[in-house]
Amino acid sequence: MQPLIAIPATLLLVYRAYSHNSLTTPGIIVAAFTALIHALHPWSVFFALLVTFFLAGSRVTKATKQFDIYETCIPSTFAQKLTKDTILQVKAETKLRLTQSSTGASGGEGPRTHIQVLANSAMASALILLHYRQLLLNRSSSSSSSPASKCYPCGMGASGPSPSSYSSHSPSSASLLPIGIIANYAAVAADTFSSELGILSKSKPRLVTSWNLRTVPPGTNGGVTLLGLGAGLLGSSIIAVMSAALMPFCRPGDAIGDESAIQKLERVRARLWGGAGATGLQGGVNWGWTEIAIFVLAVTIWGAMGSLLDSFLGGWLQASVTDVRTGKVIEGSGGKKVPVVGIKSLGAGGNSSAKGQADGDKKDDDAGRKGSRNVESGRNLLDNNGVNWVMAVLMSVGGMSIAGWIWKIPLSSIFA
Repeated sequence: MQPLIAIPATLLLVYRAYSHNSLTTPGIIVAAFTALIHALHPWSVFFALLVTFFLAGSRVTKATKQFDIYETCIPSTFAQKLTKDTILQVKAETKLRLTQSSTGASGGEGPRTHIQVLANSAMASALILLHYRQLLLNRSSSSSSSPASKCYPCGMGASGPSPSSYSSHSPSSASLLPIGIIANYAAVAADTFSSELGILSKSKPRLVTSWNLRTVPPGTNGGVTLLGLGAGLLGSSIIAVMSAALMPFCRPGDAIGDESAIQKLERVRARLWGGAGATGLQGGVNWGWTEIAIFVLAVTIWGAMGSLLDSFLGGWLQASVTDVRTGKVIEGSGGKKVPVVGIKSLGAGGNSSAKGQADGDKKDDDAGRKGSRNVESGRNLLDNNGVNWVMAVLMSVGGMSIAGWIWKIPLSSIFA
């Protein structure tokens, strides 16, 4: 990516995060470093995905408190007065009403920490560095002088033409890494949209890890609603469309060397209506409109599946703690585990109790109970950041594995 674009864009992201209190100070530093890694790659698509995820994710996550929205004014006039700001205001009031912080305050999202930034983008950053390394190696072995000039082939592997016969294309070993990067952002965007907008659902979430899909309090890890699932599809579709628009796909009629005016017109015609080179479905390396449409659909569905995987992982590996007195789900600050004095497991239907880690809270009038907090579901193995990171890694590796199976490219080629 051109430094004249990358540097100002990164500075604008830093300013936006600071002025909107979207990230903590360490979060801003890590986010700026992450943006520089994305900008290092010659393709602009990955930096654009980072920006898109940050802006869209911040928009659906930010809980504005500028105005008071009362529940009584929502049912009759909500559809008529719905605006972008109203959605955020309603979401803020809803989350404040349905959840609470582990410190005892009302629920709602604060600024994201550096750990949360890494949970969503560390895998993508690692894959970007691997792909940039491959592009540099490819440049040294080809006649092209710039890695940015290499287009992205469609499934060039054992079943397709020999990579050596296309000097202007990246070899097959580089083909899986962009899939993993895009899969990462599709999954984390779907998860962010699903969890943050799903809280607006009027129906109670159902626990996907329970045999009877029992209803659970809003905010429970592993709880899903139809609204949340639909929001996840929206988030992943945004990433899919952005990727399709900016990926340097090898297209029919790509320019090779000097062209006459007639050759330029023929190349434009080929890009719009096909011809002048076989597409992936025809056994070639080019991306036609059909291949691009399949790509968008596959990324959208795969990202939404990442959101669902996050729900399963959260339901199994992350403890959802509720307050005994209010019944609200307690959220850990910065995605951390919720500290508890004594917990009583409700997920298995039993009444056994276990000691958790001390949180320093003073005992209240309910101290005679087995604990002031209950574990609604899950085991206290990972915090929310750990669940998000594991999900992102699994979806990235899974996306590359499926693409490699279809294109007959070994997964180990990403390290070649």
